[in-house]
Formats: sequence, structure tokens, C-alpha cells
Amino acid sequence: MADIFDNTILCKKCDSKMQKAKIIKNGFVFRAVVCPKCNEKVIHPADGQKYNRFINLKNKEFRVKMRLVGNSYAVSIPKEIVSFMNEQKKIMDDMVKLCFEDMGRLSLSFGELKQRRKE
Repeated sequence: MADIFDNTILCKKCDSKMQKAKIIKNGFVFRAVVCPKCNEKVIHPADGQKYNRFINLKNKEFRVKMRLVGNSYAVSIPKEIVSFMNEQKKIMDDMVKLCFEDMGRLSLSFGELKQRRKE
């Protein structure tokens, strides 16, 4: 299937040829075209839909059970979160980083593990 951004796109404000670009927002990389004259931006529709799905998942609160498994506890991650993450990048069978952030707060990081700030 052909991608809409493979075609020449003209700016609706100044009729100039727009140039391909990447825009980063909340760790999300959007494909976009930007007008060099008036700086008008158009985000790829598929990337916009994925971002909206991310925002909907981010704003949703899940209640999950903690279970004892051997000498450790396990918490299940809802399927819709894992499915979304798998669409972005393969994560199954990858190691994840688990940190004790604050009292009553754990952090689970997938993908590239960044150095944690010393406070």
C-alpha cells in the first residue's frame, strides 16, 4: 500500500512544497511534513491515531492483583497495554527494569534502559 507522505504535499496556507520531518512528543516519534516558509506542520494520520490510543491507555487506570509465585510476587500487565507496546516494538521475552521510585510507587521500564538520576 502506498503511503500518503510519499507524494508531494503543498502547504494550505502559502502553497509551498512541504518537507518531511520527524516530531517528538512525549517520547513518541511522529512522521510529519513541515512548510519551510510558514512552519505549518501536518502529522501523519496513522501516527496521530497511535498517539491518541496511547493517550487513552495512559489515562486509564487498571486494577490488577498481586500474587505470590515461589519466593517472589507477580503482577499481571493488562493485555491491551502489552498489545499496544508490541505494536510499537517487540518486547516479549525482553528484560525490563523495575525500580522502587517512592513509598508506594514502583516503576517498570521497557526497551532502552536509561541511567537513573541520582537524587
